[in-house]
Amino acid sequence: MLLFVLAYLGGVLTIVSPCILPVLPFVFARADRPFLTNGLPMLIGMAVTFAAVATLAAVAGGWAVAANEWGRFTAIALLALFGATLLVPRLADRLTRPLVVLGGRLTEAAEDVGARRSPVPASLLLGVATGLLWAPCAGPVLGLILTGAALNGANPQTSLLLLAYALGAATSLALALRAFGRIFAAVKRSLGAGEWIRRGLGVAVLAAVVTIVLGLDTGLLTRVSLAGTTSIEHGLIDRLHPVTRTAGQPAPLPVVGFFPPLAGAVDWLNSPPLTRESLKGKVVLVQFWTYSCINCLRTIPYVRAWAEKYKDQGLVVIGVHAPEFAFERNIDNVRKAIADLKIGYPVAIDNNYAVWQAFGNQYWPAQYIIDAQGRIRHEHFGEEGYDESERVIQQLLAEAGHAGPGAGLVAVSPAGVEAASDTNDVGSPETYVGFRQAERFVSPGGAVPNASHVYEAGMPRLNQWGLAGDWTVGGERASLNQAGGGIVYRFHARDLHLVLGPGPDGKPVRFRVTIDGAAPGGSHGTDTDADGQGTVTDHRLYQLVRQDGPVADRSFEIRFLDPGVQAYAFTFG
Repeated sequence: MLLFVLAYLGGVLTIVSPCILPVLPFVFARADRPFLTNGLPMLIGMAVTFAAVATLAAVAGGWAVAANEWGRFTAIALLALFGATLLVPRLADRLTRPLVVLGGRLTEAAEDVGARRSPVPASLLLGVATGLLWAPCAGPVLGLILTGAALNGANPQTSLLLLAYALGAATSLALALRAFGRIFAAVKRSLGAGEWIRRGLGVAVLAAVVTIVLGLDTGLLTRVSLAGTTSIEHGLIDRLHPVTRTAGQPAPLPVVGFFPPLAGAVDWLNSPPLTRESLKGKVVLVQFWTYSCINCLRTIPYVRAWAEKYKDQGLVVIGVHAPEFAFERNIDNVRKAIADLKIGYPVAIDNNYAVWQAFGNQYWPAQYIIDAQGRIRHEHFGEEGYDESERVIQQLLAEAGHAGPGAGLVAVSPAGVEAASDTNDVGSPETYVGFRQAERFVSPGGAVPNASHVYEAGMPRLNQWGLAGDWTVGGERASLNQAGGGIVYRFHARDLHLVLGPGPDGKPVRFRVTIDGAAPGGSHGTDTDADGQGTVTDHRLYQLVRQDGPVADRSFEIRFLDPGVQAYAFTFG
């Protein structure tokens, strides 16, 4: 019983969560009508629909999620039409005229000729549509319910808990609706502005529809969810639903999605093609990466170590290589990169971003950890979080009944470009050289797209850069036409990297690096010597500077002694 009270109170708290904002226009749009026949049926329809859909999504798998997407499309169209009718009353008259005629005939046949049409069915329908679209911020209470549903399977308690949560949200919305209805009526009486208020609500409804279509209700609003609500929910859980665990036993992990297909990969390296069906019973770590991405490279030592440590306990690691630059689509380049990086686990070549899109991914690097039943139980984007990710792997292996190698964590000592960034001293941003994304370019006259042009370096201030010599600047890279050209950059960071490659003929390109006009000495990177000399032989990321003293603003310059080099992007660490 206490768990139902907890679910209900968690739902009540949604009124102060930003994720409720897209729903409010749909609810308040009926504030000027009787609550019992309009607002109440709508809230009941919303609550019951949310509970049903959430139950299916938690226990039924991917087919339920796909079916719900069709329901969402229908609901979006219905609510967009509803908003349009609030804006344009004539449209409402035209759309409802056939229903009025039909209703009149049915009423006459039912003896109660004088009875008015009940607004309850229409309100219930709008409630169903709202329930299909509502995506509450997944706070601790809702997370507890959904995790229990996923782990225990379909049962009446799951549906009743979700219904209690939805009824709690409906209760707080009902109170808000009653209060707003009184304000609406008072303004309408005093100012005679009812029609303008109704149109304003129509605009709000359409804005909410746009918010949901763009995914802001589950993205931005979730990220800005009120911290106070989370702390209150944790307090409720501690008071009403204490969990007894043995010492050191981890908390249950939520279910954040389901394992999508891998069929879109154009090729596989280190393995024959894998499928989600063939991976049932395994714990799977899927890592999205690309080999010239410095953030990706820094995560590789940990992923590599996990793959080795847990391979005999049921873990399968899959690197999904999704290219950023054109040269990363060349499978031979990827094959050489994974050999250089000593990657032995399977790598899916996702040149068409099919797997990327199936996961709904947006980042390099990104990790998705999937349990033995094909459910995504953990996501991590960017660097760091290594200890947490490894503990998730251990927990899911234990859930699957695999004997683990113990609770200890891998010991990793990355070096070179794989070493962690000195985040406290990184004062320069990633900078693209191609004109499509180039910023802070200070060569006089600016970039001349897709044409040979002789540039002067200019006088860069912090985080500005320029070209010197004869270059052709394309959309994603700049190509040097004659020997002696260079690039200058005023930066603040311990490490400076530059993605480079040889020209179409593949000939090596020699270069020399200076820092503040002098050879780098002890501040040289792994791809230069103390005199600043190095050679571009492959398309990849080159570490050109690693400062060995205090980090300060420095002027970097690279001069190429041969033509043909292609420059793509600066990154820092």
